[in-house]
Amino acid sequence: MALLSVSDALDRVLAGVEPIGIEKVSLADAFHRVLAADLVASRTQPPADVSSMDGYAVRADDVATVPIALKLIGEVAAGRPFDRPIGAGEAVRIFTGGVIPQGADAIVIQENTDRNGTDVIVREPSSRGKHVRPQGLDFRSGDVLLTRGRHLTDRDVALIAAMNHPHITVYRRPKIALIATGDELVRPGTEPAPGQIVSSNAFALAALARNEGAEAIDLGIVPDSLDATMAAVEQAKNLKADVLMSSGGASVGDYDLIQKALVAKGMSLAFWRVALRPGRPVMHGDLGGMRVLGLPGNPVSAYVCAFLFLLPLIRRLSGRTDIQPITESALLGRDLGANDERTDYLRATLSRNPAGDVVATPHPLQDSSMLTPLAKADCLLIREPFAPAAHSGSLCTVVKFGL
Repeated sequence: MALLSVSDALDRVLAGVEPIGIEKVSLADAFHRVLAADLVASRTQPPADVSSMDGYAVRADDVATVPIALKLIGEVAAGRPFDRPIGAGEAVRIFTGGVIPQGADAIVIQENTDRNGTDVIVREPSSRGKHVRPQGLDFRSGDVLLTRGRHLTDRDVALIAAMNHPHITVYRRPKIALIATGDELVRPGTEPAPGQIVSSNAFALAALARNEGAEAIDLGIVPDSLDATMAAVEQAKNLKADVLMSSGGASVGDYDLIQKALVAKGMSLAFWRVALRPGRPVMHGDLGGMRVLGLPGNPVSAYVCAFLFLLPLIRRLSGRTDIQPITESALLGRDLGANDERTDYLRATLSRNPAGDVVATPHPLQDSSMLTPLAKADCLLIREPFAPAAHSGSLCTVVKFGL
């Protein structure tokens, strides 16, 4: 099977993928969920004209010429409206958020007044509407404020609460089952024997999936055994996983068994080699509706492939409209040689030069086993196939990592 381009491979990963279902959740659980229906305001905000400052509610005509003494006839606090209209020559003490009394149309801030018994002396004029937040300034009942497919932020949650929605309809979280394959792997906290290494992929990939709003289930380390690998695949099916993601064993070596196990279980293979670096031996298929991503074992390769393919897949399954991470332009921080036939994703750090331009500097060592440069990186610097040599200061394209 020939090498696929990254874009063609992603098209195959996303082909036919639809959101996986909806559910209703409480507002307390809305953060990072994806709306499954447009959200309409059920109230008007503010519900009436209110004061934006502490001061006095007055008639603008009464304070056009100052100084002037107005008769103080009452007080308005937030949640405590005044019970009668204001007449000519009258004022009401008002606090921020208080409803503007009938007849008043302006606020004089308290710094521009003096008190004299039952009168307030206004020293500065105020115009009609001054320091008044009009009814519906923020939104009105019936306004569509958030649309289907939106990935809800903390600011969105505040807006939903103000719209008076205690529950919302969202897409279900995709369930991602993770396995790491290889006799050489041990869990963190274990003293590795000669030839063994500490497994890190499942933790990084689970964190990436959870950051995208998915549920991640770590099925553990699977030894290099066809029976054990097939059992792990069956476990993922029994859990009704939407995606099975493996790391290691996706190539065609004697101990690369994940593809053999999946095909034996009935997987329809879409591809298993992609023209990218790092991560050429990445595999994708479908097993009875469960999507499969087989990632390389090298930790950087696994992470980059998950960033490129799992992240958009989770977003599509979640009903999001922003499927792919956004690419941005930057200036190259050091010289690079010509590229070969694969799309290269270089780990790079971002900074700003004295002129304020964003500069992306690739790490000097890009070995796919090295986690330190990956942890230090802010982004992936993308180099297209057969890109010519590039000099420091030239334009380049990056995609930033999330938090």
